[in-house]
Amino acid sequence: MLNTAPPPAVPPRPLAEAVMHCRDVTRRHSQTFYLGSRFFPPRQREAVWAVYATCRAGDDIVDERPGAQAREQLGWWWARVQAAFAGRPGPHPADTALAWAAAHWPVPLSAFEELHEGLQMDLRGHRYHDLDDLTMYCRRVAGVVGFMIAPICGYSGGARTLHHALLLGQAMQLTNILRDVGEDLERGRVYLPETLRREYGVTSAMLEAGRVTPEYRALMRHLSGLARAWYAEGRAGIPCLHGSARLAVQTAARSYEGILDDLARAGFDNFRRRAHVSGPRKLLMLPQAWWELRGQGAVGYQVGYEKSEGP
Repeated sequence: MLNTAPPPAVPPRPLAEAVMHCRDVTRRHSQTFYLGSRFFPPRQREAVWAVYATCRAGDDIVDERPGAQAREQLGWWWARVQAAFAGRPGPHPADTALAWAAAHWPVPLSAFEELHEGLQMDLRGHRYHDLDDLTMYCRRVAGVVGFMIAPICGYSGGARTLHHALLLGQAMQLTNILRDVGEDLERGRVYLPETLRREYGVTSAMLEAGRVTPEYRALMRHLSGLARAWYAEGRAGIPCLHGSARLAVQTAARSYEGILDDLARAGFDNFRRRAHVSGPRKLLMLPQAWWELRGQGAVGYQVGYEKSEGP
């Protein structure tokens, strides 16, 4: 049984130091997410970094620790999250930042609970029989991040806007899965649904051999199409976000979807290379993101991208 007792009571680190830690985690692990975050107003940006760093800590436990150790540490991670929401952050800087964010914005603890369940799917070696299984995983480990970020942004439209945010997060996670097929195989994980693999004639032996066959490319096109459909529906909710958060989320979404473009240009070879979007190309996407929002009537204010690195 997992130990869910709260971490020992230790005086938290100063908030500024905690925020800088979360900023560095975000910048180091996701240049795309970090780029989008720079368009938030300062306080909201710091809260977004706190959420990202906390989610990333759980993900790293599952990816970088052996089974028994990962289960134990994931239990402590969940206890730390609960303690932060209760206003009792532990000594880790991400705990301090998350406690501050949860105290100032209505970020739901239930979203972190779903994330915890999704991370446990990885620890259990969950098998993905069909698309419903994959969709549930994408919801739990990334879709619910939309539920965490939307309250920080501020939004109108109620549950419908949250549904769009959920789909946008799912699209980003499916993009990750398609990018990382080769890396995940090395960890003994296959997220490609068994029913779809049978439908397209992609065998386990083909995957293990890293063969990019016509059948495999067809499967990748199918799943890329699903991700793009989720992006399209998810972006429909961006105009309901408040202020410069719209451009922040639009920028991150467009940059992430660009990974699918790079994957397609490489013939869907995700065994020997990692699809990515270069820094210059991401910057070139900014005018497009701004223009799309303007076309939706969602940009009626001056947008300022802050280049400073301070929290």
